[in-house]
Amino acid sequence: MFLLQSPVRLLPEQASTISGEVDALYFYLWGVSAVMTLLVAIVAAFFVIKYRRRAPDEIPRQIAGSMKLETLWSVIPFIIMLTFFGWGLKLYFTMYRMPKDAMEISVVGKQWMWKFQHPTGQREINELHVPIGQKIKLIMTTEDVIHALSIPDFRIKSDVVPGRYTAIWFEATKTGRYHLFCTEYCGTNHSGMGGFVEVMERNEYEAWLSGNLNAVSPIVAGEGHFNSLGCVSCHSAGGAGGRCPTLAGIFGKQQPLADGGNVTVDEAYIRESILNPSAKIVAGYSNIMPTYQGQVSEEQLLQLVSYIKSLSPAASNGIQTTAPARENNPSTGVASPSGQGTTNPDSLRSNPLAPTNPNAEAGRGAGSTRANDAASPGSSRPNSSSSGGNQPRRENQ
Repeated sequence: MFLLQSPVRLLPEQASTISGEVDALYFYLWGVSAVMTLLVAIVAAFFVIKYRRRAPDEIPRQIAGSMKLETLWSVIPFIIMLTFFGWGLKLYFTMYRMPKDAMEISVVGKQWMWKFQHPTGQREINELHVPIGQKIKLIMTTEDVIHALSIPDFRIKSDVVPGRYTAIWFEATKTGRYHLFCTEYCGTNHSGMGGFVEVMERNEYEAWLSGNLNAVSPIVAGEGHFNSLGCVSCHSAGGAGGRCPTLAGIFGKQQPLADGGNVTVDEAYIRESILNPSAKIVAGYSNIMPTYQGQVSEEQLLQLVSYIKSLSPAASNGIQTTAPARENNPSTGVASPSGQGTTNPDSLRSNPLAPTNPNAEAGRGAGSTRANDAASPGSSRPNSSSSGGNQPRRENQ
């Protein structure tokens, strides 16, 4: 189309499976708006000329209303408006119903950077590598204020809110390098909170993944937190009972509560259970779990959620049910919370205005892992939900 191919580009490139449909809806809205505006202008000009006053003492003839005409100009625009609603609703469900086979990437926003972690453990700051033709689900939260992640070429945007998880997905259709932005004013360096999405061929993406030998997957890291905090002493990950509910096979299912209600076990419920255990008590269990509010970072929460989800393979896209040894890391076994790779991404922060490659800084900040990197839930309930009123704490840099 001319608007997409002209030297002066009026729209971003179409680089995802939904971008064409989003543009088509906008073209339809613009087209209908232009036609209606032109129609109103022509009719108004016609009546101004036809019924103008021709003599100073002219008395115009009274014209009776027409019910048929008034019905038509009310019903026809209403039907047109319904097509806007129907098309927009269909597109909304396409964008916000997460596909089952999507690859999940954790995203944490903070002033003023984006931190990404891949399922295999690779971490990136202000840059995200993804394979072409693969559905990608971004599970997002923030450590400080409200942010909003936007990738215009993919036609996606979502608020990233403190104290809760939001999710959005995309499937890239073209290789290349595409801008990502924060589109919610978040402080003095808001304009610098951007980066790039690098879409690669699948073989190139696999080669890129294999280049980081120190990656610890979120599942492995989450299991490390789970064990180091003593969660395993109360919660069973293998299906056997204990002082607190078992976590095996519960993700995606309904959990009965002590107050007679039910809750769906999802990422938000797991998060809430870790930070505010008394909010929803599982039926048949006592409220004995301490809160971990202020003891675990948002990244550690996402890792714990990944581990608990891995215990329910049927509901977690076939993810492994146990945390394996790091396949591309010489050291094996359960990762300690502080041993998540050789580089602490926070040590690279220094207010980055461009994508930062943590691997290029290997060794810098190896010993600067935060003291609270060992936090995980020992909850009296299996997992947690949207933490409602709990705000994640800001970390001092």
